[in-house]
Amino acid sequence: MKLETECIHAGYTPGKGEPCALPIVQSTTFKYDTTDEMGQLFDLKAEGYFYTRLQNPTNDAVAAKVAELEGGVAAILTSSGQAANFYAVFNICEAGDHVVAASTIYGGTFNLLAVTLKKLGIECTFVDTDASYEEICAAFRPNTKVLFAETIANPALVILDIEKYAKAAHAHQVPLIVDNTFATPVNCRPFEWGADIVTHSTTKYMDGHGLQVGGVIVDSGNFDWEACGDKYHGLTTPDESYHGIVYTKQFGKKAYITKATSQLMRDLGSIPSPMNCFLLNIGLETLPLRMERHCSNAQKAAEFLDAHEKVVSVNFAGLPGDKYHALAEKYLPNGTCGVISFELKGGREAAVRFMDSLKLANIATHVASSRTMVLHPASHTHRQMNDAQLLEAGVSPGMIRLSVGIENIEDIIEDLRQALENA
Repeated sequence: MKLETECIHAGYTPGKGEPCALPIVQSTTFKYDTTDEMGQLFDLKAEGYFYTRLQNPTNDAVAAKVAELEGGVAAILTSSGQAANFYAVFNICEAGDHVVAASTIYGGTFNLLAVTLKKLGIECTFVDTDASYEEICAAFRPNTKVLFAETIANPALVILDIEKYAKAAHAHQVPLIVDNTFATPVNCRPFEWGADIVTHSTTKYMDGHGLQVGGVIVDSGNFDWEACGDKYHGLTTPDESYHGIVYTKQFGKKAYITKATSQLMRDLGSIPSPMNCFLLNIGLETLPLRMERHCSNAQKAAEFLDAHEKVVSVNFAGLPGDKYHALAEKYLPNGTCGVISFELKGGREAAVRFMDSLKLANIATHVASSRTMVLHPASHTHRQMNDAQLLEAGVSPGMIRLSVGIENIEDIIEDLRQALENA
């Protein structure tokens, strides 16, 4: 099936007399007739449901849909995008390990890798997202376990050269994890370019309406964990907490996601509610339609801003003069996303006046929603960074992040125009 059809039908196929819409299985527990039946589930020797923290029919149907959309073999939903990125890395890293990451990733993820994981004994080295292949490789250490980056950086809008990063990762026998939140599988499927694991904040375009907070991890099934010997021993050696199961032996290409479910979700519990997954599924059904409008509106808004006398610069790869236009044409030929970042001549003060003058657009932490929203990253999402870190992340003090919604583009541009008069 084509992606537009999968957005509606993948993951759940109703039987005779069953509801066409995915049902909400709002239950913590599931009944069995014998002790042995439930024991088989706890031993991971049988498939089924016994506690929603580990698995739930509604959640699993939506996870299966996202896996289909990305072209992966399995997926796990989490309670937030932050939880997804944490689980994706922590599933194969432990104290004493090392991560290499692109510097322009979302501020929350930067903080997760630079500060929080460091407290757990996992160090991270950041490289310029535009670094050469040789420079990326120079950041690797013998204990490096992961290379992490974003398809489209939030909010710097740097486009990742996925093939270059995949080549560097695989040359050092580590997987490439790509956060594909802004592009969505509608505009880019990183597995097709060599990525091994994909994450999303489903709070953003996948939901599309600001209704639920969630995340997802999708495994391509392509990375050969066993080929790396004991490097990924959590997957390739017996797990004594599950009676000596070796995940790669018992679950094959689904080993990574199974471990994340049976270990991390068991112990850390960042599971989304079935109701949230139901709402996410509704958003997924219209994802291709919304992404087409987001990209179309953003293109026109970017062109308007680029031509305005009070605007110093616009970051949007859809503009022919943008630094990342060529990479966007390669990896995202149907459009990038609905997010634009730009700088006004008056810097931080002008940015504040502009934002406070908007009438249609909302000043909000959220992004990638049906409503047009605006944010000042240096004061909001990247507030924990100093000026040097801001510049390294591609965020100037006066940068404005504009998330273009799906309203009528004439109304959006009129709102921008009148706000610019006051900037």
